[in-house]
Amino acid sequence: MKYGFVVPWGDAADIGDLAEAAEGASWDGLFVWEPVWGVDAWISLALAAVRTSKIRLGTMLTPPSRRRPWELAGQVATVDRLSNGRVTLGVGLGAVDSGFDTFGEECDKRKRSELMDECLDIVCGLWNGQPFEYSGTHYSVQPSEFPTIGDVVQAPRVPIWCVGALGRPKSMGRALKWDGVIPQVLDPDVEGGARQADLHEVADLRATIGAGPNPDADIVVEGQWTEHSPAAYADAGATWWIESMWGAMSEHSPVTAAYDRLREGPPH
Repeated sequence: MKYGFVVPWGDAADIGDLAEAAEGASWDGLFVWEPVWGVDAWISLALAAVRTSKIRLGTMLTPPSRRRPWELAGQVATVDRLSNGRVTLGVGLGAVDSGFDTFGEECDKRKRSELMDECLDIVCGLWNGQPFEYSGTHYSVQPSEFPTIGDVVQAPRVPIWCVGALGRPKSMGRALKWDGVIPQVLDPDVEGGARQADLHEVADLRATIGAGPNPDADIVVEGQWTEHSPAAYADAGATWWIESMWGAMSEHSPVTAAYDRLREGPPH
C-alpha cells in the first residue's frame, strides 16, 4: 500500500510547501483537485515538482471533458519532465455542481463520457510524438510540423487513474483500460450520490483486474484513516490510500489543517 494526500484547498505556493512537508514526512504522493475556475492545478504541481525529488504528484481529479486535449497533454508532459517522471493523471467525469453549468461546461453525462474518451486518446497520441492525427466525433487533429517539446519521461506514458462506477459496465470498461481504477459506488441515498467502495467490493474488483489484460493495475481508495482502515483495504487488494479531509474546506485555515495532518505522516 502506498499513501497519498489530496490537498483540500491552497494556493500554488501552499502546494509547494505542502509537497515538501509531505515528502519530509514519508508520504508517497501529493494530489490536488482541478477546479473549473480557481488555482491552476498544473502550475501548482510544477512548483511542487521543483520543491521535491521523490514524492509522486498528480490530480484527484482532472475532468477531461472540459479540457482541450492538446493543452492538457502539454501541461502534464511539462510537469512530468520537470519532476523527472513523477506525475500521475487522475481523471473522471467530475462533479457538475462544482461550476460546470455556471461556466457553460458540458453537463450531459453521455457527452462528457465521449469527450473524456476522445480527450485521453488524443493526449496519449500526442505524448507518443508527431506526426499524429485523430478524427473523432468531437475532436480532430491534423499532423503538425510545428517544433515543440512533447515528450514524457515515463514509459510507455504517464500513468492514468480513472474513476470507475462499480456495477456500471461502460464506466468500469473505460476505467479498466488504464493504469488504475478509482472505484465508486453510485448511491442516491448518500450525499453526493456516490460512496466509497467497501472491502468486499474492492476484493471483487481486484479479482476482476487480476483476470484482465492489466493485472497489476492500481486500485485507489480515498478516505480518512480515522473512519476506515487502510490496512484492511490493502488486504482486499487496494494499492493506494489517498487521505482526504474535504471538511477542512470549511475550517478557518484549511492549509494549516493540511500541514498538521501531513506532518503526522501516513496512516499507521
